[in-house]
Amino acid sequence: MEGSSNLLDEALGIFHDISSSSSSSLPSRSCVLIEDCVETSGAFVIHHILKRSLSSSASVIFVSLSHPFSHYDRILRKLGCNLAAHRDSGRFFFFDMLMLGCTDQSVGNIHTGGLIEFYGKIQKVVEDIISSSENSKNITIMLDDFSLIEVAAKGSFNHSLDFLRYCYTLTSEFGCSLVILNHEDIYLGEESLTPIVQMEYLANILIKVEPLATGLATDVHGQLTVLNKGMIDKSRSSTNKVQNFHFKLKENGSNCFYPGTRA
Repeated sequence: MEGSSNLLDEALGIFHDISSSSSSSLPSRSCVLIEDCVETSGAFVIHHILKRSLSSSASVIFVSLSHPFSHYDRILRKLGCNLAAHRDSGRFFFFDMLMLGCTDQSVGNIHTGGLIEFYGKIQKVVEDIISSSENSKNITIMLDDFSLIEVAAKGSFNHSLDFLRYCYTLTSEFGCSLVILNHEDIYLGEESLTPIVQMEYLANILIKVEPLATGLATDVHGQLTVLNKGMIDKSRSSTNKVQNFHFKLKENGSNCFYPGTRA
């Protein structure tokens, strides 16, 4: 699995040290946007990046609007990563927006400042990590998923985009990496395309998770198209290319491979 998963790692700019069997985290100041659809979920990409980040020296701030901690803990254990242990060691910070009630329509102030207040909590965690000598200075912020941020803001594009931009400033101000999962096919009207256009503009790595054009297949569960606009980290070689490969989901991970090759 590790060998074939390297296709996705390479597209993301995650490199492996063969001598130590360790991997790097996302390049500093990366902004990764994962777009999926109802037919083909991109959740496995989130799980993959989460594992890679924690396997390196990075700290992770995870904002979940879709699932509780137990959901991710169960999946990551199958991938060989113990989220509870990383949380207890102060390297994994989990914000459960379901428990906070931010997706509950009865919360009346979420669209009048609640998202900004919540961003302040994220920024505080970032500052604490930076100031602590015991934690890594590499920080990955993950949002799963952005479409539910809009639900929390009661459909307010402006407040949703403000929250997105505030999170994006952390990449330039503190060198964080930002990873966003978004469901592309919920944007039907022309006006509602504004958030996704803004996210695609900000992202320097865009991953589209789609079903096969030829329909369902036993050994292929979908395809990934990765647009890498170029690494921002000056220590990495600059790239600007499009890659396409297929993927197969497994119980303990996923396999990525080029079309026409075996899974």
